[in-house]
Amino acid sequence: MTEANDFDVLVIGSGAAGLTLALQLADDYRVALLSKSTLQAGSTWLAQGGIAAVLDPQDQFENHVNDTWIAGAKLSRPAAIDHTIRNGPEAIHWLIDQGVPFTQDQQGYHLTREGGHSHRRIIHAADATGRAVHETLIRNALAHKNIKVFEHHIAIDLITRRKLGMMNNRCVGAYVLNHQTGHVIAFKAPTVVLATGGASKAYLYTSNNDGTTGDGIAMAWRAGCRIANMEFNQFHPTCLYHPKAKSFLITEAVRGEGGLLLLPDGSRFMHKFDDRGELASRDIVARAIDHEMKRLGCDCVYLDISHRPPEFIKEHFPTIYERCLDFGIDITKEPIPVVPAAHYTCGGIITDQQGCTDIPGLYAIGETAFTGLHGANRLASNSLLECVVYGRSAAAHIRQQDLASYIDEDYLLPDWDESQVTDSDEDVIISHNWDELRRFMWDYVGIVRTSKRLERAMHRILLLKQEIADYYSNYKISRDLIELRNLATVAELIIVCAMQRRESRGLHFTQDYPTQAAESADTIVTPPNFCWPDAVRADETVATHSTV
Repeated sequence: MTEANDFDVLVIGSGAAGLTLALQLADDYRVALLSKSTLQAGSTWLAQGGIAAVLDPQDQFENHVNDTWIAGAKLSRPAAIDHTIRNGPEAIHWLIDQGVPFTQDQQGYHLTREGGHSHRRIIHAADATGRAVHETLIRNALAHKNIKVFEHHIAIDLITRRKLGMMNNRCVGAYVLNHQTGHVIAFKAPTVVLATGGASKAYLYTSNNDGTTGDGIAMAWRAGCRIANMEFNQFHPTCLYHPKAKSFLITEAVRGEGGLLLLPDGSRFMHKFDDRGELASRDIVARAIDHEMKRLGCDCVYLDISHRPPEFIKEHFPTIYERCLDFGIDITKEPIPVVPAAHYTCGGIITDQQGCTDIPGLYAIGETAFTGLHGANRLASNSLLECVVYGRSAAAHIRQQDLASYIDEDYLLPDWDESQVTDSDEDVIISHNWDELRRFMWDYVGIVRTSKRLERAMHRILLLKQEIADYYSNYKISRDLIELRNLATVAELIIVCAMQRRESRGLHFTQDYPTQAAESADTIVTPPNFCWPDAVRADETVATHSTV
């Protein structure tokens, strides 16, 4: 019989978004917090630059709104921008109250500037902001008696009332694999929150860790949620290029503090692509680097901050300084070799400003969600801001619901059936499929695309999905198999969205349609098992495209 756990709220994901929501609710509800690895794993821990918010009296909400709108290539949803930015300062003060040690100077909290921003508004903790935020929230969550943490637990699929043959569809839990014991557990909860991060691992080179496999997006899709704008995958322009350096990002703030991008001969090149030079938005900088690398046939370009005083560099970028020194690169004296890498998923599960999805009782927050904030390209340091703002607004919405009526419902979740599967003696298939998927996504669905490349990618992913489905049906599951299954689903969604967008906008650049269309619209894909919820407004259905 499947082991079962009952909670008021099930949070799948332990980054900034999931932890924020858990802490907001824990005084009133029993919260289960799932982490598929250790709590410290995940994209939040790796975030360097900081969090964007209007904190300087010389800055205005309208400035931040406009910067976000421009970076998003005029595809962002105004309501999402307004909600995020106007709630930003309060979210930052909540983090300060939680104990996050943001860097201070004589004027107060030090604010830096990053590409695409018109003002200094990035609050940070040196160059390890994500770690400072994550450590603080983890410490507080572990100390709370109503939050129960489950490390090394990966969700397999969501459980809905419709799947159970019941009326009035609602998400009521999830099947979860404890991949240390190999046992599947059924978590029952009237409220489930997906905070699982993005899907950058769909690409061969990424700035993130191994966990960004699109789990929440894939689970929500299979459960019947609409997905939007998956073609917009942000490639961070500057990741450390070194054979022994794995996924180490060089923060945007290096360019914000005067870092220059150089070709191998030492000449600058960004002025040829944008008047803002090194301070152009990430999509422009990434494409410029990609263009120059292909034009010259070079393996990387260089980011040089060595003209700034050594003391300044060590004070502002201690993590980068020490890490580069480990690889024999002294950034106070020489430039840093860098390449673009997949970094952030701007699309995801469609939600409103409270994190509500198409399925009652199911919320999505953070990178796994599509709020409409980022449009066709995320503005630097808006990601952690979105995590905290939407973690708080989703928690506020949950508190307004009558959870007691659902908590008291008496029904059993079906056992997880393993009677028809066996142990696999061919796990090599998983690793081969994983490698193949990430390589053809990098080659065919990367920074620069064509219709022919996308068609090739679609052909490959359909064959790969069938092979994975056959394997999934016949062998016992593992974390690697669950992630591969999810990644294949998300890769198909990326390809479908990219094929439907016949223009170049923001992060989506195709040589067959190199100009931006006069009118903008989101790319929305609808699953075969989708049912329109009562809360969906008619104007949200206009841009709906064909299903995968």
